[in-house]
Amino acid sequence: MKKRNVAFLVLAIALALFVVSGCAKKAEPVAQAPVAAPAPAAAPAPAPVPAPAPATVSSTYADGVYFAMDEAFGSSGWKYGVTIVVKGGKITDVDWNGLNVNAGFDKKTIDMAGKYNMVKFGGAQAEWYQQAEKAEAHLIKTQDPTKITYKDAAGHTDDIAGVSIHVVEMFSLAEKALAAGPVGVGPYKDGAYFAMADEYPSSGWKEYVSLTVMNGRIAAVNWSAVNKNGDDKKPYDKAGKYNMVKFGGAQAEWYQQAEKAEAHLIKIQDPKKITYKDDQGHTDDFAGASIHVDALFNLAQEALAAGPIELGPYTDGGYYASEDAFGSSGWKGFVSLLVKDGNIVNVYWSAVNEAGDDKKAFDMAGKYNMVKFGGAQAEWYQQAAAVENHLLATQDPKKISYKDANGHTDDIAGATIHVNDFYALVEKALAAGAKKY
Repeated sequence: MKKRNVAFLVLAIALALFVVSGCAKKAEPVAQAPVAAPAPAAAPAPAPVPAPAPATVSSTYADGVYFAMDEAFGSSGWKYGVTIVVKGGKITDVDWNGLNVNAGFDKKTIDMAGKYNMVKFGGAQAEWYQQAEKAEAHLIKTQDPTKITYKDAAGHTDDIAGVSIHVVEMFSLAEKALAAGPVGVGPYKDGAYFAMADEYPSSGWKEYVSLTVMNGRIAAVNWSAVNKNGDDKKPYDKAGKYNMVKFGGAQAEWYQQAEKAEAHLIKIQDPKKITYKDDQGHTDDFAGASIHVDALFNLAQEALAAGPIELGPYTDGGYYASEDAFGSSGWKGFVSLLVKDGNIVNVYWSAVNEAGDDKKAFDMAGKYNMVKFGGAQAEWYQQAAAVENHLLATQDPKKISYKDANGHTDDIAGATIHVNDFYALVEKALAAGAKKY
C-alpha cells in the first residue's frame, strides 16, 4: 500500500514537469520588429515678438494757450508775462516778455530795436531777448517749469548755457500759468496802442493813454497828460510838483488814483464797461479814485479802435527849448514836445512876451490880429497849428525845405509865416534830451 502511494507521487511529479515544460515552449515570444524609440518632442515655436508700440505722447498738459502775468511792476519799471502753447499734451511754444510801467511797446520789441542795449551798456554776453529765447527753449526741452535750479536768490541759473540774466520770473510764471489751465487768447491784437486828446482843456493838461496788449489782453495801461511846457503829468506828480493832496485836499495824489483806474481797466478788459455817476466822468465802479476817469476809458476805446502803432526812433519823455532872448517883435519863442513809444505825439509852438502872455492864447483872444492888420491868410495860431501838424506827420525836423533866407516854406499848406525858428527850436529840444524830474 505504501509502495503504491509512492508510485503515484512519482507519476504526478513527472506529469507536472511535462506540463510545465510544454507550456513554457508555447509562451516563448514571437519575434517582432523592433519598436522605434519615440522621437523627441519638437520644441514649441517661439511666440512672435510684438512690434514695438508707437511712442505715446505725454498728456501732462491739456492742449490750449496758457498765460500768466506779474501782479505789479518791479523797481526796474518792468513786469513780466508768459504765454505758453500746448499741442498734443506737449509745450510747443513759450513767449516770455516784459511790460513797462509806461505801457506801450513790450521789452522784446524795444530790445530788438536797439533801445535796451544790455551788451553795450551792461557788458552782457548777449541781449536780453536773445537770452530770453534760450530760457524759452529750455522749458520746451524739459517740459517742466520746476526742472530748473537757481544758484542765488535773484534767480540766476547755470542750467542754461548762454544765459546770465535772472530767469526765475519766467519759470515761476510758467508754473503759475500751467497750474491755472488754458485761458485762450484775448480779443485784441498784440502790440502797443496810443491815443491823445485833441485840445488842452482849461486845466492846461492834455490827456493821453498808452496800452500794451499781450496774448490778446490789455496787460499794461499808462494814463497821463502833458502841459504846454512838455511836462508829463505822472512823473511830474511823482516828483511832488502837482500836489493834489496838499493843495486840493484829495484822498490820494493824482498818479495814485490814476493807477487804480488803470488797474480797473486791466481787470475788466473793456473800456466800455464803466459807469459814471455824473457828467464830469466820476465813477463808483472801483474804490480809491475820486478824480474823473472818463478821459482814460474814452481814450482807451479810441486807441484800441485805431489799432497797434509803430515804434519810433526817439527817447520817450517831455522836451522843451526856448529862444535865448526876446526878438525885435517882443516875443521869445519856445517849443515843447512829448515823445511816446519813440514817436513825437504832441507839439506846442508858441512864444512869450515880457508881460508873460502866451502868444497862442493872446492870438486866440483876438489880440494879435495878423489877418486884420497884416493881411495874412490866417491868424498866427492857425498857421502855427499847421506847422505843428506837419512835424507830427513827418516826425523829423530836418524834413523841411525853405524857399528863402527868412525861413518861409512851400512844404506846409496854409503856412505863410517863417518856420525856420520853429524847426531850430525842435532840434534844440531833442538835442537837450528828455526832461528830468
